[in-house]
Amino acid sequence: MDDGTLKLWTGTPCSGVTAVTLIFETAGQGDQDQVWRAPKPGVTVERMDLLKTAGGSAPDTGGPLQVQKPLPTDFDWTKATSIVFYVSGPTANGAREDVAQLLRESPNHPSDSYLFGQQGWMNEADVQRENKKSFLTVCTPDPN
Repeated sequence: MDDGTLKLWTGTPCSGVTAVTLIFETAGQGDQDQVWRAPKPGVTVERMDLLKTAGGSAPDTGGPLQVQKPLPTDFDWTKATSIVFYVSGPTANGAREDVAQLLRESPNHPSDSYLFGQQGWMNEADVQRENKKSFLTVCTPDPN
């Protein structure tokens, strides 16, 4: 989160991405998802502005990655319990983040730090140091 915008950083570039999917899991209300698509051979994704906290549609990426399936206009993603993120195209890992933790802790971290699940808040130096050691970024292949 930065200036009221949910931001994505994959930690390392994801090449050949043909779709980005966010699934907002909600307790008892049914999950909602938003999907961005790009034509083949896909695009490189590393950073994206996703949604505003005050509602409103996803920002236009200004490139080939465009919203194909938007969230319902009355959906408040800040009420979701978790966000699941994954990319289509390259071999990739999914990620899940706790929405309450993200909203609560985000103001206490610099704008160059992102929540990486159990790893906590990390900046670029942290990710470079720990990727392949204590965790894998979304598009880092499993060495095993």
